[in-house]
Amino acid sequence: MKIQSKYLKSAVLGASDGIVTTFAVVAGVVGAGLSTKIILILGIANMVADGLSMAIGDYLGERSSHKMELHQGIKSEACCLWKTSMITFVAFILAGILPLLPYVAMLFNFEVSPDSQFMMSIIATGLAMFFVGSLRTVVTKGKWIINGLEMLAVGSIAAVVAYSLGSFVEGFLS
Repeated sequence: MKIQSKYLKSAVLGASDGIVTTFAVVAGVVGAGLSTKIILILGIANMVADGLSMAIGDYLGERSSHKMELHQGIKSEACCLWKTSMITFVAFILAGILPLLPYVAMLFNFEVSPDSQFMMSIIATGLAMFFVGSLRTVVTKGKWIINGLEMLAVGSIAAVVAYSLGSFVEGFLS
């Protein structure tokens, strides 16, 4: 089975952004010292809204590319413009839920100590980032460990910034 590069791009972008932005919300809320309820409200709302926004943006980008190609006399396939947006959305949601799992667990009567929820979220996020980065090598044939570490590093930077800003803003507002 041949995977088109635009589908791979949409899957990687959606998964990466889903993990990073959802964890950024978790880290920011934890950094501000707010409750688990706030983590769930902001995390789920952000995950769905941002996933939808990314999917719509992907669709509009694909449609714009299609129109540009037509204008330039390049034959383009219009019937599949929505596919990349669906891939982006599904990848975003599936990956974006991972940082929230330790918090969502309580909704299903799984006991997770509040003291360990953030650490579990960090571990789930790190593993997910590394896995998505490594998984790219199935198609790109690169070094799986390098690709995994690359995506983990990018996500870590965003997480540290979000946590630090949450802590700083909370301190500033106190």
